[in-house]
Amino acid sequence: MALAQQVQLQRDPGARSDIARRAAGSPALQLVGRRLLTAIPVLLGVTFLTFVVMNLIPGNPAQLILGINASPAAIAKLDVQLGLNHPFWDRYWLWLDGLLHGNLGTAYSNQQSVNSDIAQYLPTTCWLLLYALVGALVLGVIVAVLSARKPNGIFDRISLAVSMIGLSFAPYALAEVLAWVFAVRVHWFNVIDNNLGGNPFSAIKALTLPAASIGFGLFAVYTRLLRADIVEQMQREDYIVTAKAKGVAPWRVLVVHATKNSLFTLITLVALNLGTLIGAVAIIEPIFSVPGLGAELINAIQINDLPLIEGIVVVFALVTVAGNLIADLLYAVLDPRIRYGSSGS
Repeated sequence: MALAQQVQLQRDPGARSDIARRAAGSPALQLVGRRLLTAIPVLLGVTFLTFVVMNLIPGNPAQLILGINASPAAIAKLDVQLGLNHPFWDRYWLWLDGLLHGNLGTAYSNQQSVNSDIAQYLPTTCWLLLYALVGALVLGVIVAVLSARKPNGIFDRISLAVSMIGLSFAPYALAEVLAWVFAVRVHWFNVIDNNLGGNPFSAIKALTLPAASIGFGLFAVYTRLLRADIVEQMQREDYIVTAKAKGVAPWRVLVVHATKNSLFTLITLVALNLGTLIGAVAIIEPIFSVPGLGAELINAIQINDLPLIEGIVVVFALVTVAGNLIADLLYAVLDPRIRYGSSGS
């Protein structure tokens, strides 16, 4: 059948156009298109706000780069080289024009392309984000299901205590505690471990403490939210009563029916928390000297390196938009009854 379709496509150009029209009319593709269109004003707003805020911060980037002993002539010369002598709107439109052409400009600090800097540090940050998020989700779902199996039981009370600890610690404070316990006292990890380019096991070990610092708070939130939702599903929903009446095994009712329907709330929370997750990365990476975009962003803010800051902000905004898009698509995967029509969100 596949071979016959390929032959038909080769012989009939109209068939190709018909397939293209049907693909364009796909609700999922329409949703992706709408989200991409929505991302344009979001990115413009974020970049403009960042540009305004960084220009309101006291201090001249040329002065910060050259140091306090630099002469006024040297500062003025560097201002011209960096384009800082132009008015605000001219600099923003010039940067925006470069963005539309895929060029994020040149960093003030090292005079290298912002594109190359981001390409160098982005993979590390992506792995750290993925490690923290997947770890928090997997452990959160497992603990929530086990807690909901026997509400107010021993395991549920222990998970509640652990979750309260996770909710009580800020990521930067937890990072200091984890570093002291697991690096200084028991020597399981290194406080600073840049062995990210070796084998995968070494990279995972190097990112474990930073990922735990970021993910522990997320794990606590996900666990309590999902546990409460599952318990409510098990006690109040008619489809649960029907499944039990049909003789479905208790574990199957809990995992397949209640947990699957409770994942909608969890997916929404994960999408909403992406901004917080990215903010935590910017704090945690410098603590463990992780060579990622978060640490690079903090360094750029210290010297008011506007092109590099704007480039990193654009990347983080795109990650947030993509995360929300994936969440929307997952709704339809979990529940085939959901359809994104022309009037859908």
